[in-house]
Amino acid sequence: MPGSDPGSDLRRLWARLSPLPGGRWLFSRLVGWRIPYSGSIRPEVRELASGTAVVALDERRAVQNHLGSVHAIALANLGELTTGLALVPSLPPGVRGIVTGLEVEYRKKARGRLVCRAVVDVPRDVPDRLEHRVAADITDAEGDVVARVEARWLLSSRPSSRTQESTP
Repeated sequence: MPGSDPGSDLRRLWARLSPLPGGRWLFSRLVGWRIPYSGSIRPEVRELASGTAVVALDERRAVQNHLGSVHAIALANLGELTTGLALVPSLPPGVRGIVTGLEVEYRKKARGRLVCRAVVDVPRDVPDRLEHRVAADITDAEGDVVARVEARWLLSSRPSSRTQESTP
């Protein structure tokens, strides 16, 4: 939607769908449809609150590596998505974010159902440009951290609709 606020849209959609039977599943599929690459891992959004997101990933052949565990890039994808879901819906109106860097520390082979959790202190005052780091831990069924992802988000004021229309 031109001129829409993605963060507000996410908050409204989550509030509407999450309490319904199958609502979290539908919300997760809609996120995957809107962000096709992240959707390729079939994430399941479990929790979405101000500054917090919890997203699960089930191991399956499509996300495995040659060693029979979840591929490193699938883990990075899960972490990046989770940091975005924790940050973007909580940004002040008129502020947008884009990932400018990603660091991933792999600690253990990732197998089975994985859960990624990101908690972020969202800045209330964003100057023209601000780099903000958001970390997420990915844990396995035993509660062990299999990977830690840190995303660098560049936050900036959203350009006016006039600027967007004149951009080629």
